[in-house]
Amino acid sequence: MAADGGRACFVLGASGATGRALLRELLARRLFARVTLVSRRRLSLDEETEAAVEQAVVDFERLSEHSAAFQGHDVGFCCLGTTRAKAGADGFVRVDRDYVAQAAELARAGGCKHFVLQSSRGANQHSRFLYLRVKGEVENLVQAVGFDRCTILRPAVLLCKRQESRPAEWIAQQFLGVVAWVFPTAYSVPVETVARAMVASVLQPGKGKVEVLENRAIHELGKAVPQQGT
Repeated sequence: MAADGGRACFVLGASGATGRALLRELLARRLFARVTLVSRRRLSLDEETEAAVEQAVVDFERLSEHSAAFQGHDVGFCCLGTTRAKAGADGFVRVDRDYVAQAAELARAGGCKHFVLQSSRGANQHSRFLYLRVKGEVENLVQAVGFDRCTILRPAVLLCKRQESRPAEWIAQQFLGVVAWVFPTAYSVPVETVARAMVASVLQPGKGKVEVLENRAIHELGKAVPQQGT
């Protein structure tokens, strides 16, 4: 499918596992005439990918000074996130909630109509668990921005090959990879499936102003967009 009438999108979190899978999907399908990667540093990309995207380097601590990076996009994809182990509790909240909410506000002001957010299964602003509480809070903040469409994906455990080493997560993924053969939509989901579902949410008509996709729905929607090369 070729780019749709000069439409543009941006991707937050393109350096992460889901973000990289999403970028591959977007470029392979040529859905947008312009794809902008918004990140804190310039990403190292292969020559072909580098030529196909624009990169906007921003200081997330002073995001309001980078409103130009969010101008003129029809769709915004957000896979931005970190972990408490990597950034500490305060850092996790700042990245996963504050940065995302601020970016959403700038995107809406810049003309973005559809915001697609990767959240997490169990997201709940009233949860006693920090991770799930923050995910619930950011979902509410993004919805409150007032996009024409807001799609929230709540994947279960992500199956992927990370660039950084997380031993405990690797062990869990090996176990869940086996479980997935028996219960393919219950406890986990490959990042490639999440990426395809994010793309499919843009291609298909929305079911209301805000749509929340739980893990099973992500699997189903991911299948609605055939894999490249099949």
